[in-house]
Amino acid sequence: MTTIYDIAKRTGYSPTTVSKAFNNYSDVREKTRQDIIRTAQEMGYVPNSHARTLTTKKSWTIGVLFIESTGVGIRHPFFSSVIESFKQVAVSKGYALMFISKDVGGKQSGYLENCRIRGVDGVVVFLSDYEDPYFQELLDSAIPTVILDFETPKSHTVCSNNMAGAVLAVDHLASLGHRKIAHISGGVNTFPGSERERGYKAAMKQLGLEVSDSYIVAGPYYSLENGYSAMKELLQLPDRPTAVFASGDLLALGAVMAAKDSGLSVPTDISVIGYDDIDLARHVTPALTTIRQDTVLLGSQAADLLFSTIDKVQEGMEALKLPVELIVRDSCAPPRSVE
Repeated sequence: MTTIYDIAKRTGYSPTTVSKAFNNYSDVREKTRQDIIRTAQEMGYVPNSHARTLTTKKSWTIGVLFIESTGVGIRHPFFSSVIESFKQVAVSKGYALMFISKDVGGKQSGYLENCRIRGVDGVVVFLSDYEDPYFQELLDSAIPTVILDFETPKSHTVCSNNMAGAVLAVDHLASLGHRKIAHISGGVNTFPGSERERGYKAAMKQLGLEVSDSYIVAGPYYSLENGYSAMKELLQLPDRPTAVFASGDLLALGAVMAAKDSGLSVPTDISVIGYDDIDLARHVTPALTTIRQDTVLLGSQAADLLFSTIDKVQEGMEALKLPVELIVRDSCAPPRSVE
Protein backbone atom coordinates (compact mmCIF):
# COMPACT_ATOMS: atom_id res chain seq x y z
CA MET A 1 0.00 0.00 0.00
CA THR A 2 1.44 3.35 -1.08
CA THR A 3 2.10 5.87 1.70
CA ILE A 4 3.05 9.55 1.77
CA TYR A 5 6.60 8.42 2.54
CA ASP A 6 6.72 6.48 -0.75
CA ILE A 7 5.49 9.58 -2.58
CA ALA A 8 8.06 11.74 -0.77
CA LYS A 9 10.84 9.38 -1.83
CA ARG A 10 9.67 9.36 -5.47
CA THR A 11 9.23 13.15 -5.75
CA GLY A 12 12.13 14.27 -3.57
CA TYR A 13 9.90 16.39 -1.36
CA SER A 14 9.68 15.90 2.40
CA PRO A 15 6.77 13.89 3.89
CA THR A 16 5.59 17.12 5.55
CA THR A 17 5.41 18.88 2.18
CA VAL A 18 3.55 15.93 0.66
CA SER A 19 1.03 15.98 3.52
CA LYS A 20 0.56 19.74 3.19
CA ALA A 21 0.03 19.40 -0.57
CA PHE A 22 -2.80 16.91 -0.05
CA ASN A 23 -4.39 19.18 2.54
CA ASN A 24 -4.13 22.35 0.41
CA TYR A 25 -1.86 24.33 2.73
CA SER A 26 -1.23 27.81 1.36
CA ASP A 27 2.55 27.64 1.89
CA VAL A 28 2.94 24.92 -0.77
CA ARG A 29 3.53 26.21 -4.30
CA GLU A 30 0.93 25.19 -6.88
CA LYS A 31 3.57 23.54 -9.12
CA THR A 32 4.81 21.49 -6.16
CA ARG A 33 1.29 20.46 -5.23
CA GLN A 34 0.49 19.40 -8.81
CA ASP A 35 3.75 17.38 -9.01
CA ILE A 36 2.85 15.56 -5.81
CA ILE A 37 -0.77 14.90 -6.79
CA ARG A 38 0.27 13.63 -10.24
CA THR A 39 2.84 11.26 -8.70
CA ALA A 40 0.30 10.07 -6.12
CA GLN A 41 -2.17 9.24 -8.90
CA GLU A 42 0.51 7.38 -10.85
CA MET A 43 1.38 5.34 -7.73
CA GLY A 44 -2.26 4.60 -6.94
CA TYR A 45 -2.20 6.42 -3.60
CA VAL A 46 -5.56 6.56 -1.80
CA PRO A 47 -5.62 8.99 1.16
CA ASN A 48 -7.33 8.04 4.41
CA SER A 49 -10.35 10.32 4.21
CA HIS A 50 -11.24 9.94 7.89
CA ALA A 51 -7.76 10.94 9.02
CA ARG A 52 -7.74 13.77 6.51
CA THR A 53 -11.02 15.11 7.86
CA LEU A 54 -9.76 15.01 11.44
CA THR A 55 -6.53 16.79 10.46
CA THR A 56 -8.02 19.59 8.36
CA LYS A 57 -11.45 19.97 10.00
CA LYS A 58 -12.97 19.62 6.52
CA SER A 59 -15.23 17.01 4.96
CA TRP A 60 -13.66 17.65 1.54
CA THR A 61 -17.16 17.53 0.07
CA ILE A 62 -19.01 20.23 -1.88
CA GLY A 63 -22.79 20.19 -2.07
CA VAL A 64 -24.36 20.74 -5.49
CA LEU A 65 -27.84 22.27 -5.62
CA PHE A 66 -29.51 21.72 -8.99
CA ILE A 67 -33.30 21.80 -8.91
CA GLU A 68 -35.50 22.48 -11.92
CA SER A 69 -38.87 21.27 -13.09
CA THR A 70 -38.41 20.38 -16.75
CA GLY A 71 -36.55 17.11 -16.37
CA VAL A 72 -33.81 18.34 -18.73
CA GLY A 73 -31.53 19.05 -15.80
CA ILE A 74 -27.82 18.43 -16.21
CA ARG A 75 -28.37 17.10 -19.73
CA HIS A 76 -28.72 20.72 -20.92
CA PRO A 77 -25.44 21.40 -22.78
CA PHE A 78 -24.79 24.72 -21.03
CA PHE A 79 -25.15 23.41 -17.48
CA SER A 80 -23.32 20.16 -18.13
CA SER A 81 -20.34 22.11 -19.46
CA VAL A 82 -20.25 24.54 -16.51
CA ILE A 83 -20.59 21.71 -13.98
CA GLU A 84 -17.76 19.79 -15.66
CA SER A 85 -15.51 22.86 -15.41
CA PHE A 86 -16.39 23.32 -11.74
CA LYS A 87 -15.77 19.63 -11.06
CA GLN A 88 -12.31 19.70 -12.61
CA VAL A 89 -11.20 22.46 -10.24
CA ALA A 90 -12.82 20.73 -7.26
CA VAL A 91 -11.16 17.38 -8.00
CA SER A 92 -7.77 19.05 -8.50
CA LYS A 93 -8.09 20.46 -4.97
CA GLY A 94 -9.11 17.11 -3.50
CA TYR A 95 -12.86 17.67 -3.17
CA ALA A 96 -15.78 15.42 -4.07
CA LEU A 97 -19.19 16.66 -5.26
CA MET A 98 -22.49 15.54 -3.75
CA PHE A 99 -25.99 16.55 -4.85
CA ILE A 100 -28.19 17.84 -2.06
CA SER A 101 -31.97 17.97 -1.71
CA LYS A 102 -34.60 18.70 0.92
CA ASP A 103 -34.93 15.00 1.71
CA VAL A 104 -32.76 13.21 4.26
CA GLY A 105 -33.41 9.52 4.80
CA GLY A 106 -36.71 9.71 2.90
CA LYS A 107 -38.04 12.49 5.16
CA GLN A 108 -38.35 16.12 4.04
CA SER A 109 -36.23 18.52 6.04
CA GLY A 110 -34.39 21.28 4.24
CA TYR A 111 -31.22 22.11 2.29
CA LEU A 112 -29.46 23.48 5.35
CA GLU A 113 -30.19 20.43 7.48
CA ASN A 114 -29.06 18.16 4.65
CA CYS A 115 -25.81 20.11 4.34
CA ARG A 116 -25.18 19.93 8.07
CA ILE A 117 -25.87 16.20 8.23
CA ARG A 118 -23.52 15.60 5.29
CA GLY A 119 -21.00 18.07 6.71
CA VAL A 120 -20.34 19.78 3.36
CA ASP A 121 -17.68 22.49 3.29
CA GLY A 122 -19.59 24.64 0.81
CA VAL A 123 -22.39 24.64 -1.76
CA VAL A 124 -22.47 25.52 -5.44
CA VAL A 125 -25.92 26.42 -6.80
CA PHE A 126 -26.63 25.92 -10.49
CA LEU A 127 -30.43 26.11 -10.41
CA SER A 128 -32.93 26.45 -7.59
CA ASP A 129 -36.27 27.91 -6.62
CA TYR A 130 -34.76 31.15 -5.37
CA GLU A 131 -37.94 32.16 -3.50
CA ASP A 132 -38.01 28.87 -1.57
CA PRO A 133 -37.68 29.62 2.19
CA TYR A 134 -35.47 26.51 2.54
CA PHE A 135 -33.11 28.00 -0.04
CA GLN A 136 -33.12 31.35 1.76
CA GLU A 137 -32.35 29.51 4.99
CA LEU A 138 -29.25 28.04 3.35
CA LEU A 139 -28.10 31.48 2.13
CA ASP A 140 -28.58 32.96 5.61
CA SER A 141 -26.37 30.26 7.16
CA ALA A 142 -22.59 30.31 7.64
CA ILE A 143 -22.03 27.68 4.93
CA PRO A 144 -20.08 29.23 2.02
CA THR A 145 -22.08 29.36 -1.23
CA VAL A 146 -21.62 30.43 -4.82
CA ILE A 147 -24.50 30.77 -7.29
CA LEU A 148 -24.34 30.56 -11.08
CA ASP A 149 -26.61 32.74 -13.25
CA PHE A 150 -28.22 34.70 -10.44
CA GLU A 151 -27.57 37.82 -8.37
CA THR A 152 -28.02 38.25 -4.62
CA PRO A 153 -25.98 40.06 -1.95
CA LYS A 154 -26.23 36.98 0.29
CA SER A 155 -23.83 34.85 -1.76
CA HIS A 156 -20.98 34.93 -4.21
CA THR A 157 -22.45 34.97 -7.72
CA VAL A 158 -20.99 34.30 -11.15
CA CYS A 159 -22.80 34.96 -14.41
CA SER A 160 -22.21 36.15 -17.94
CA ASN A 161 -23.14 39.68 -18.92
CA ASN A 162 -26.55 38.61 -20.20
CA MET A 163 -27.80 42.08 -20.99
CA ALA A 164 -24.69 43.01 -22.97
CA GLY A 165 -24.95 39.74 -24.90
CA ALA A 166 -28.53 40.54 -25.93
CA VAL A 167 -27.43 43.98 -27.11
CA LEU A 168 -24.67 42.35 -29.20
CA ALA A 169 -27.23 40.05 -30.82
CA VAL A 170 -29.70 42.82 -31.71
CA ASP A 171 -26.95 45.16 -32.92
CA HIS A 172 -25.64 42.42 -35.23
CA LEU A 173 -29.07 41.88 -36.78
CA ALA A 174 -29.55 45.63 -37.17
CA SER A 175 -26.13 45.95 -38.83
CA LEU A 176 -27.37 43.53 -41.50
CA GLY A 177 -30.34 45.80 -42.19
CA HIS A 178 -33.04 44.15 -40.07
CA ARG A 179 -35.66 46.40 -38.50
CA LYS A 180 -38.37 43.85 -37.67
CA ILE A 181 -36.53 41.93 -34.94
CA ALA A 182 -38.46 39.59 -32.66
CA HIS A 183 -37.35 37.91 -29.45
CA ILE A 184 -37.98 34.39 -28.15
CA SER A 185 -37.53 34.98 -24.44
CA GLY A 186 -36.26 32.45 -21.93
CA GLY A 187 -38.91 33.76 -19.56
CA VAL A 188 -38.84 36.51 -16.97
CA ASN A 189 -39.01 33.83 -14.23
CA THR A 190 -35.30 33.12 -14.78
CA PHE A 191 -32.50 35.62 -14.16
CA PRO A 192 -30.76 35.08 -17.53
CA GLY A 193 -34.09 35.20 -19.37
CA SER A 194 -35.16 38.47 -17.79
CA GLU A 195 -31.73 40.06 -18.32
CA ARG A 196 -31.62 39.06 -22.00
CA GLU A 197 -35.13 40.37 -22.57
CA ARG A 198 -34.10 43.64 -20.93
CA GLY A 199 -31.07 43.78 -23.20
CA TYR A 200 -33.24 43.15 -26.27
CA LYS A 201 -35.61 45.98 -25.34
CA ALA A 202 -32.76 48.36 -24.50
CA ALA A 203 -31.00 47.67 -27.81
CA MET A 204 -34.19 48.12 -29.83
CA LYS A 205 -34.88 51.43 -28.07
CA GLN A 206 -31.32 52.61 -28.63
CA LEU A 207 -31.67 51.82 -32.34
CA GLY A 208 -35.02 53.63 -32.53
CA LEU A 209 -36.84 50.43 -33.45
CA GLU A 210 -40.37 49.63 -32.34
CA VAL A 211 -40.88 46.80 -29.87
CA SER A 212 -44.28 45.26 -30.45
CA ASP A 213 -45.70 43.07 -27.67
CA SER A 214 -46.45 40.44 -30.31
CA TYR A 215 -42.73 40.32 -31.18
CA ILE A 216 -41.80 38.95 -27.73
CA VAL A 217 -42.83 35.32 -27.26
CA ALA A 218 -41.94 33.20 -24.23
CA GLY A 219 -39.90 30.04 -24.79
CA PRO A 220 -39.67 28.78 -21.21
CA TYR A 221 -37.13 26.18 -20.09
CA TYR A 222 -34.87 26.83 -23.10
CA SER A 223 -36.03 23.73 -24.97
CA LEU A 224 -36.17 22.87 -28.68
CA GLU A 225 -39.92 22.28 -28.44
CA ASN A 226 -40.63 25.69 -26.94
CA GLY A 227 -38.40 27.40 -29.48
CA TYR A 228 -40.34 25.61 -32.21
CA SER A 229 -43.77 26.66 -30.90
CA ALA A 230 -42.62 30.24 -30.26
CA MET A 231 -41.37 30.59 -33.83
CA LYS A 232 -44.63 29.16 -35.19
CA GLU A 233 -46.46 31.89 -33.27
CA LEU A 234 -44.21 34.59 -34.71
CA LEU A 235 -44.61 33.30 -38.26
CA GLN A 236 -48.40 33.56 -37.99
CA LEU A 237 -48.26 37.33 -37.40
CA PRO A 238 -49.66 39.49 -40.23
CA ASP A 239 -46.43 41.53 -40.18
CA ARG A 240 -43.96 38.81 -39.38
CA PRO A 241 -40.37 39.60 -38.33
CA THR A 242 -37.39 39.29 -40.65
CA ALA A 243 -35.08 38.23 -37.82
CA VAL A 244 -35.37 36.49 -34.45
CA PHE A 245 -33.08 36.68 -31.42
CA ALA A 246 -33.59 33.59 -29.24
CA SER A 247 -32.55 33.62 -25.58
CA GLY A 248 -30.81 30.23 -25.88
CA ASP A 249 -29.34 28.03 -28.59
CA LEU A 250 -31.88 25.22 -28.12
CA LEU A 251 -34.66 27.79 -28.54
CA ALA A 252 -32.90 29.06 -31.67
CA LEU A 253 -32.51 25.57 -33.13
CA GLY A 254 -36.19 24.90 -32.50
CA ALA A 255 -36.99 28.18 -34.24
CA VAL A 256 -34.93 27.16 -37.28
CA MET A 257 -36.81 23.84 -37.45
CA ALA A 258 -40.15 25.67 -37.31
CA ALA A 259 -39.13 28.03 -40.10
CA LYS A 260 -38.06 25.13 -42.31
CA ASP A 261 -41.28 23.24 -41.59
CA SER A 262 -43.18 26.37 -42.62
CA GLY A 263 -41.47 26.36 -46.02
CA LEU A 264 -39.03 29.16 -45.20
CA SER A 265 -35.27 29.25 -45.67
CA VAL A 266 -32.88 30.34 -42.93
CA PRO A 267 -31.32 32.86 -43.39
CA THR A 268 -32.73 33.79 -46.82
CA ASP A 269 -36.31 34.31 -45.58
CA ILE A 270 -35.66 34.86 -41.89
CA SER A 271 -32.51 35.19 -39.77
CA VAL A 272 -32.04 33.49 -36.40
CA ILE A 273 -29.44 34.19 -33.72
CA GLY A 274 -29.04 32.21 -30.49
CA TYR A 275 -27.28 32.47 -27.15
CA ASP A 276 -24.78 30.15 -25.38
CA ASP A 277 -22.75 28.62 -28.26
CA ILE A 278 -23.39 25.01 -27.32
CA ASP A 279 -21.37 22.43 -29.27
CA LEU A 280 -24.30 21.59 -31.53
CA ALA A 281 -24.54 25.19 -32.77
CA ARG A 282 -21.60 24.83 -35.15
CA HIS A 283 -22.67 21.45 -36.54
CA VAL A 284 -26.25 22.16 -37.66
CA THR A 285 -27.26 23.51 -41.06
CA PRO A 286 -27.15 26.44 -41.25
CA ALA A 287 -24.47 26.79 -38.58
CA LEU A 288 -25.92 28.98 -35.85
CA THR A 289 -24.82 32.55 -35.25
CA THR A 290 -24.87 32.98 -31.48
CA ILE A 291 -23.57 34.73 -28.37
CA ARG A 292 -20.87 32.65 -26.73
CA GLN A 293 -20.69 32.20 -22.98
CA ASP A 294 -17.35 30.94 -21.65
CA THR A 295 -18.61 27.89 -19.74
CA VAL A 296 -15.11 26.81 -18.70
CA LEU A 297 -14.43 30.22 -17.15
CA LEU A 298 -17.86 30.33 -15.48
CA GLY A 299 -17.27 27.00 -13.75
CA SER A 300 -13.66 27.62 -12.78
CA GLN A 301 -14.33 31.14 -11.46
CA ALA A 302 -17.22 29.83 -9.36
CA ALA A 303 -14.97 27.12 -7.95
CA ASP A 304 -12.13 29.53 -7.18
CA LEU A 305 -14.51 31.88 -5.34
CA LEU A 306 -16.01 29.09 -3.27
CA PHE A 307 -12.69 27.48 -2.30
CA SER A 308 -11.16 30.87 -1.43
CA THR A 309 -14.05 31.40 0.97
CA ILE A 310 -13.73 27.94 2.47
CA ASP A 311 -10.01 28.54 3.00
CA LYS A 312 -10.81 31.97 4.49
CA VAL A 313 -8.78 33.75 1.80
CA GLN A 314 -11.84 35.54 0.38
CA GLU A 315 -13.74 37.99 2.57
CA GLY A 316 -17.05 39.60 1.65
CA MET A 317 -19.35 38.66 -1.20
CA GLU A 318 -18.26 39.04 -4.82
CA ALA A 319 -20.48 39.28 -7.90
CA LEU A 320 -18.57 38.36 -11.06
CA LYS A 321 -20.02 39.28 -14.44
CA LEU A 322 -18.06 37.69 -17.30
CA PRO A 323 -17.87 39.02 -20.87
CA VAL A 324 -19.56 37.33 -23.82
CA GLU A 325 -18.68 37.17 -27.51
CA LEU A 326 -20.59 37.34 -30.80
CA ILE A 327 -19.91 34.25 -32.96
CA VAL A 328 -20.91 34.87 -36.58
CA ARG A 329 -21.86 31.80 -38.61
CA ASP A 330 -24.47 31.16 -41.32
CA SER A 331 -27.93 31.66 -39.81
CA CYS A 332 -28.11 35.43 -40.28
CA ALA A 333 -28.16 37.48 -43.50
CA PRO A 334 -29.58 40.79 -44.74
CA PRO A 335 -33.38 40.80 -45.20
CA ARG A 336 -34.60 40.37 -48.77
CA SER A 337 -35.63 44.01 -49.09
CA VAL A 338 -32.07 45.18 -48.33
CA GLU A 339 -30.22 42.78 -50.59
